[in-house]
Amino acid sequence: MIQYRHYKGGLYELVCEATLEADLSPMIIYRAHDGLIWARPKSVFFEHVEVDGQKVPRFAPVN
Repeated sequence: MIQYRHYKGGLYELVCEATLEADLSPMIIYRAHDGLIWARPKSVFFEHVEVDGQKVPRFAPVN
């Protein structure tokens, strides 16, 4: 699984891409280091956020 670091510092594993039944929008399913499973719209997961005046990815892939 691909690991991502949240801009606030947490590590997460991308589990899969899913489709939200209500409107067929793409969702990202990901797991936190503590085992909790989260879902977020794909567009939000991969968007950039402003931190200290700079645009950074909300989740950046970890090599």
